[in-house]
Parts: sequence; structure tokens; C-alpha cells
Amino acid sequence: MATQIDPAVQKAADEFRSKYKAVRDEIGKAIVGHQEVVDGVLTALFVGGHVLIEGVPGLGKTYLVRTLAEAVHLKFSRIQFTPDLMPADIIGTTIISEDPASGRRSFVFEKGPLFAQIILADEINRATPKTQSALLEAMQEHSVTTGGTRHQLEEPFFVMATQNPIEQEGTYPLPEAQLDRFMFKLVVSYSSKEEMKTIMDRTTTGFKPQINRVMTGDEIIGTQNLVRRVVMAPHVQDYAIRSAMASHPGGPFAVEVTNKYVRWGVSPRAVQTLTLAAKLNAMLDGRFNTAFSDVQKVFLPAMRHRVLLNFEGEAEGVSTDDVLKKILENTPTMAEAA
Repeated sequence: MATQIDPAVQKAADEFRSKYKAVRDEIGKAIVGHQEVVDGVLTALFVGGHVLIEGVPGLGKTYLVRTLAEAVHLKFSRIQFTPDLMPADIIGTTIISEDPASGRRSFVFEKGPLFAQIILADEINRATPKTQSALLEAMQEHSVTTGGTRHQLEEPFFVMATQNPIEQEGTYPLPEAQLDRFMFKLVVSYSSKEEMKTIMDRTTTGFKPQINRVMTGDEIIGTQNLVRRVVMAPHVQDYAIRSAMASHPGGPFAVEVTNKYVRWGVSPRAVQTLTLAAKLNAMLDGRFNTAFSDVQKVFLPAMRHRVLLNFEGEAEGVSTDDVLKKILENTPTMAEAA
């Protein structure tokens, strides 16, 4: 028997699908191709997560998040991470301020660039661990504490961090425990020949796209709440849990490739990511209940930064994505297991 959906909830879901398409279309005015990356960024934004994007320079990562900020009418801030960047440079600092009328002095907190709603943390792996931690704390708590005072960040709060995979000299790679704070890790690949031609036509002829604001912060917060009302049946939840636990070497659900190549598997946060992202995918598909395919669609971006390969895997040149694909292939759904 089909689950009855509140008409008001159904209407809100229908309106969101329309808004989602509008946001994608606005981004498409500026960004050519990379649709999986765009969808991944939007998924994280609409469920309240953060994204780490990896790709060589010049592929449009900065342009993507700047265009997104314009389309959804949120405050945007870009922070260029460098080895000499200090936590106070992104959080802010307390200064002495003097009242011109009375001459009275007082301590005033001067907010840093972190006090925006969409943050581009460009080349995050170039900053020291101390500065990285300041950002990651804000991502987790949606607040910062300085001088014993807690400052709440404005909602919605979304961080898109980038890192360059080819320049490792002078970088401080994010530890696995900190990588886990990101909902998705997305990989930006090279453009095709046809996409490259479109990019050239747009960027070398004076073309300047007009990005329209089609969604507000309040609507995004409403969507983040709405997604959590999508139903995930027990057998689908069980599949999401088993597929994540299949990354645990020596565990009850580990598959052959896991035991051979994986050193550490994923945390419970990975299952939370799979659940929320699958729910959003179902809602975009016009359903208010999740399916196995929804979990499978978001599996790679949700898991690739949380699985740590062992020495044998690295020595044989096995990629994390290769391992995850094998895990999906060898982890049965409940129907197949019966």
C-alpha cells in the first residue's frame, strides 16, 4: 500500500524540483559540462553538507561556486589559502575601538571572510593544519569561538573547498578525520572537445552571462528540512548500512577487494551522507521514498574520501573508486540476498 503524502509536503517537493532545475539552468549559462559535479555541489547545498572538489587549475571550480552564489542569492566569500594564512585571517579578530563622542574604548570583534553563507576555500591544502582546523570547526559547528565568545554563522552555511592534485610541494594534505567533515568529494575532469569549443566561444568573444537569482536562503533551509521527511524504508536503509560497512576490512560485510586493498573503512557519517543524498535524489525523481538506485548513485562521491587504501593497494596502483565500484558490485540488495 502506497504511503499517503501530505498535499502541502507534495506541493513543496514539486516546487523544489522546479527551483532546482532553474538553479541548474542558471549555472549552465556560465559552466559548460561537468554536470555530475554541478549536481553534486547542489546536492550538498540542499541537504546541508559541504563539498571538496579536486581538479587541476583552470577547470572552472571558482567560477562554479561564484555562479551558484549569484543564482541562490547568498553572501559569497572567497578565501585563498596560503601557507602564511592564520586562523584570525579567516575567522576575524578582536580589536580596540574608540567611541568618537565619549572617547571610551572597548573591544570589538571584527568579522573575517568566514562570515558569509557560501565560502570558497581555494586550495585548502596549502594552509597549515591549524588554519585548516579553524575552517573545519566552523563547518561542523556552524559557529566560531574567539575570545571566549561564540559567534553563530548565518544559515544556510555552505563550504566548497578545492585542492590541486598535481602540486604537492608546500602543501598540507587534509587528514582523514578532517576529510570526513566533507559530505562529498567531487573530481573535476577535463572537458571534451565540444565543451572546449563552447568554452572558447563564450570566453573569447565578450560573452557575459546574466545570472538570475532564482532561490533564497530561506527556501534552501526549507529544502534541507523537507529532505529529511523523505521516507527511507528499512530494507533500503539496511542496504545503505551494509554497503558502507563493506568498506571495513575483516568486518562481517567486507568483500574480497576490501580485505585485500583497504586499510580503514568509513565512519557512521558516511551512512548519514548516503541517506540524505539518496533522499534528495528520490525527491528530484518525483518520489517521496528512496530506492536502492538512489544509494548507488551517490555512493562514489560520498565514500571516495573516507576510504584509506593499504600499502598493497597503493603499490598496485588501485584507485579508491575502483575499490568502491567493486564493493557496489558485490554487496547485494536485500532482494538479491533473499
